Amino acid sequence: MELLTHDFYYDLPEELIAQTPAEPRDSSRLMVYSRAEDKVTHAHFCDLTRFLREGDLLVINNTKVIPARIFAHMEGRESVFEILLLRRLDYARWETIMRPARKARKGSVLKVSDELSAEVEDVGEYGVRTVRFSFDGVFENILDRVGNMPLPPYIHEKLADKTRYNTVYSKTEGSAAAPTAGLHFTPELMEKVRESGAEFQEVLLHIGLGTFRPVKAEKVTEHEMHSEYYELTPEAAEKINAAKREGRRVIAVGTTAVRVLESTADENGYVTPRTGETKIFIYPPYRFKCVDALITNFHLPESTLIMLVSAFLGREKTLELYNMAVKERYRFFSFGDSCFFM
Repeated sequence: MELLTHDFYYDLPEELIAQTPAEPRDSSRLMVYSRAEDKVTHAHFCDLTRFLREGDLLVINNTKVIPARIFAHMEGRESVFEILLLRRLDYARWETIMRPARKARKGSVLKVSDELSAEVEDVGEYGVRTVRFSFDGVFENILDRVGNMPLPPYIHEKLADKTRYNTVYSKTEGSAAAPTAGLHFTPELMEKVRESGAEFQEVLLHIGLGTFRPVKAEKVTEHEMHSEYYELTPEAAEKINAAKREGRRVIAVGTTAVRVLESTADENGYVTPRTGETKIFIYPPYRFKCVDALITNFHLPESTLIMLVSAFLGREKTLELYNMAVKERYRFFSFGDSCFFM
């Protein structure tokens, strides 16, 4: 039977959509589900080491969110355009999402500030626009001055501290969204994880349209993923492959880490160092090659991310756990609570 997008729907009360991050980071709740025991445990993220084993390898995405949300206007018009920077194509050109898109035609010139303007070079679907920026000085410095953190549209509260939409281990700038599973870690908890005998390994995936573009197709197989840039270094591959050889668990911290691992893994679960673009779309049925366990947040209904989780746990079990989370009043989405599926 062909899967439909609606097969991944669940009913979520609006008040359970987290508007602000937990404080401190690791005070968020943690739903732990063991596939082997078919058992659910309710805990807090600071309790994570209770559920880890010596030798576990936690794979984390060290991407860093840039202030990628900027506002612009056309000369002589009152309309304000929101531009979300998705992916840098070269020195001055970016793939973006623009709202209102229909007014941003090819050749349109928009002014962001006295030091930054943008010309629309190409027009795509769903508000996607290729833009060439004109500026004097260093683009990143200008962006720091005029840009805003690109919080998802379901978050209506203003973020008091910009750093809270980045992980404590964020390093390489380039993301339009945070790898939110990692937001729960503190430096102290990471040290506690290491003391327990587990390890961390960094990979990179810059989050863009592929991760958060909504699924518009009725049939899951008709949805097309956009590509996202990733890096898996030889050192990272060596460490991940050593864990696989030795029978230690590879735990993906977030769906973006899953996408790197599964994009580079062979049928035996061993990964190959690689740099490039991935369009991998993981949905049931899918046999995971490298990932043994997953730490992730609760995702939007009918999204590619809940489809990925459903591939890991099974669709019915995923929806059962999500409905349990609603009943238990967990907080959902980017600033919400976390799950550890193993």
